[in-house]
Amino acid sequence: MYRYSNGQISLADFKQPVGMNLKESNRWVKKAQTIPWLEIEHRYAALFTNRKGNVAKPLRLALGACIIQSEYGYSDEETALQIQENPYLQYFCGYPGYDDEKLPFDPSLMVYFRKRLTPEVLGEINEMIVRDAKARQAKEAKSEDHDDSEDDSDHDPGQGGNGGTMIVDATCAPSNIRYPQDVSLLNEARENAEKLLDILHDPADGKKPRTYRKRARKDYLKYVRCRKHTAKMTRKAIGRQLSYLKRDLEAIDGKLLLGKPLTDRQMERLNTLRSIYQQQKYMYDNRTHSVPDRIVSVSQPFVRPIVRGKAGKPVEFGAKLDISVVDGWTRLECCSFNAYNEAGNLRTMVERFREREGHYPSRILADKIYRNRENLSYCKERGIRLSGPALGRPRKDEIRDKAQNYLDECERVEVERRFSLAKRKCGMGLVTAKLQETAAHVIAMSVLVLNLRKIQCALLQILAMLRGTWILQRKLVFVQ
Repeated sequence: MYRYSNGQISLADFKQPVGMNLKESNRWVKKAQTIPWLEIEHRYAALFTNRKGNVAKPLRLALGACIIQSEYGYSDEETALQIQENPYLQYFCGYPGYDDEKLPFDPSLMVYFRKRLTPEVLGEINEMIVRDAKARQAKEAKSEDHDDSEDDSDHDPGQGGNGGTMIVDATCAPSNIRYPQDVSLLNEARENAEKLLDILHDPADGKKPRTYRKRARKDYLKYVRCRKHTAKMTRKAIGRQLSYLKRDLEAIDGKLLLGKPLTDRQMERLNTLRSIYQQQKYMYDNRTHSVPDRIVSVSQPFVRPIVRGKAGKPVEFGAKLDISVVDGWTRLECCSFNAYNEAGNLRTMVERFREREGHYPSRILADKIYRNRENLSYCKERGIRLSGPALGRPRKDEIRDKAQNYLDECERVEVERRFSLAKRKCGMGLVTAKLQETAAHVIAMSVLVLNLRKIQCALLQILAMLRGTWILQRKLVFVQ
């Protein structure tokens, strides 16, 4: 059940105790004024179809808490404590007045906030924020009679009705998991299987099935304490852990045949352990190190190895995502925990651009992996220039514009800056969420916070410009 709030309040209506004087120039006050809370609340209220039960927390508190957590990297408990102690954060979250007597919500509710604010919902919220910010910029430019038009025809619809520049690229958002090794993964799976067997066993049934857990632990420690691991030693350790895990799974199956119950979460963990055993057994028997949909974490079985080929990190473990940058605004185009070829998403990104702007972009700045024959022919048919040289060897009479290619590559660096800022400041550098849907929320929220940071920087530039104009006018008056 959801109940609408009283609407966005101004700082003057925010009840403050005697002696407290909040400033209008605070960044959280400015940030709250740039978000269309009422329009977002209508979209959020549609998620609650049942009119019975407890009243859910307001949208402004749920979204505000997620933004604060993504901005600072707080834990769920620390986020609730910071909102309780900081009056500016309370105003940002829609409080009618300062109140530090109790927590704003139980920290466990942050999980439900992340589940409700899915990447699709956050994508719509991001579009609302970007739309209002662009309208505000256009209004300010019109009121100041400031002409920002440029000679470059890429920014305005020209020949063929195309206009604007879209920058696209892909990256990986690493998850917070231990670096996967076969022996340690099997040892963790064995320990989880032993815990499930302890839950299923009833002393009234007789003697517990033998698991050899002490011997298995001793074998694992003997392996990991060695400084150097030969291939023969590693294969022997994997074989032993596989035999221990197989014995535990057979004992669990025997208990389940007797009608012993397990919860849904425990059954999900058991299915994960079965998949790990089958994959590791296949690689052990076939002497290979690759298998489809390889599981690298017991607690997060949805995480997959993503081969990126970067220096220092050839393989990353997390979600792979595509973003597009248009006029400095960032949008999450695709996010998946399975490895994919980002070149296949270019057409979808271009069509989304046309739906938003009403025309195709005049040029696309992308990495060379996007320049396959299908994408080149697709862009050529629609009058879009895809950056980079043509495929194959240059012809004898062909003259390549190296200066234009260099300028395109310099402008394409903007998307790398977006990635760097998102990973260093917005929580994309290490995703600590444990569930698949909450991990996807963290990635989408980091993109939304990126755009909020851009709006905040634009406001600071406008304030600095106005301050400079005011100082100049004062100096002219003094001179006169």
